[in-house]
Amino acid sequence: MNKAFVKESDGDGDGDEDLAPGLRLPAGSKNYMTRRGYDALRAELDQLVRFERPKLVETVAWAAGNGDRSENGDYIYGKKRLREIDRRIRFLIKRIENAEVVDPERQRELEQVFFGATVSFRDLDTGEEQTLQIVGVDEADATQGRISWISPLARAVLKARVGDVVRFQSPAGLRELEIVGVVYV
Repeated sequence: MNKAFVKESDGDGDGDEDLAPGLRLPAGSKNYMTRRGYDALRAELDQLVRFERPKLVETVAWAAGNGDRSENGDYIYGKKRLREIDRRIRFLIKRIENAEVVDPERQRELEQVFFGATVSFRDLDTGEEQTLQIVGVDEADATQGRISWISPLARAVLKARVGDVVRFQSPAGLRELEIVGVVYV
């Protein structure tokens, strides 16, 4: 049967279904992100479209001109990498089109935790203090102190105020946190 009539899955989808659960957006929700996150996605898309993809297309064209494609490593790898880049480009375009940039500096209720807030809290069991910023799914990086707005911790502290105690289920069990600071930068 002709390959054009067969639906094959080589991971060429560009939706959320291929993403880890922590990177998937809740059904029907907007893709909230900060200006920094939006600019990072735009920069990555620009890099792929203007530099990486054209260079790779040139390499694949050169490799294709070398004869037998079935054993041509440059051609085979190049085509595979080209599919990966095209998939990433489709994904980035979709994320950018659905993006809703939220400017934390325009937040009116500065004493309450909303998207973009930098929240300081104390674990009531350990006494340990931590500061995290609530950001978009695509810009979350726990090592940099940025957590996704859909994470259990972020959902627990949303709408809380300084002095509030919130509970949330972590992988280590139920935790109680006291909000000690809320800042929008």
